[in-house]
Amino acid sequence: MRIGAVFRWVALVIAAVLFLLPFYLLLRNGLSTREEITAPGWTLFPRALHWENFTELFSDENVPFLRSILNSTVVATLQTAGQLVLCSMAGYGLARIPYRHSKKVLYAIIATLMIPTSVTFVPSFVVVSSLGWISDLRGLIIPGLFSAFTVFLFRQYFIDFPKELEEAGRLDGLGYWGVFRRIVLPNSLAFVSALAVINFIGSWNAFLWPLVIAQDPSSWTVQVALSGLLTSQNPRINLLFLAGVVSILPIVLVFAFLQRYLVRGVAETGLKG
Repeated sequence: MRIGAVFRWVALVIAAVLFLLPFYLLLRNGLSTREEITAPGWTLFPRALHWENFTELFSDENVPFLRSILNSTVVATLQTAGQLVLCSMAGYGLARIPYRHSKKVLYAIIATLMIPTSVTFVPSFVVVSSLGWISDLRGLIIPGLFSAFTVFLFRQYFIDFPKELEEAGRLDGLGYWGVFRRIVLPNSLAFVSALAVINFIGSWNAFLWPLVIAQDPSSWTVQVALSGLLTSQNPRINLLFLAGVVSILPIVLVFAFLQRYLVRGVAETGLKG
């Protein structure tokens, strides 16, 4: 048993080192100079830590990185909240509310998942442009408020939800909306939190749509700002690495706070009566 425990600890330490090494390299290069990064004699530990790189990163007039972080936070938060609200209601309606054409609506929603994004990209851009939402946060947020895949996941989850709890709510005089708001949703927080983490990360890492819509630097998101640092006339590699470290911190914090809900949501397919 001691030998097995030792092997487990060794395996965990090796796995932790392998997972943390890329983050260390990002931070190491971010706190170095460009000459130290590109030098032939590259070392694992830098000679000195240049904390002034943070000041240089956030004071760059060509790439407003702090503004891009705020934009990404607003966009990811509102998109995640909107998807959870709209998609959970749609999923519950398809799972519980009797309707003659409910299966047809479900099949139509699933069919949209088979359409490549490149097909709907140009029509979506034309609609957003006609509404005057170019370089506007509305053009970044509103098109992503609904997800067919999230609706399908909610529908599959609510199908396995115990009907006894819903019937008890109807005996107390609650309708579909009351049962959903007071009984179903509070007992589905683990699953909702898991989807919140997944949707937040997906929205935070989105690049192509913000790149096209956010044409003004004041509306850039984090990923667009990172590309701006890379494609500038004088690319500063050290600032690019440092910006990568800063850009992943919100995702790490979200994952750290919702980790146990994420594990529970993935492990559970529904409450068992």
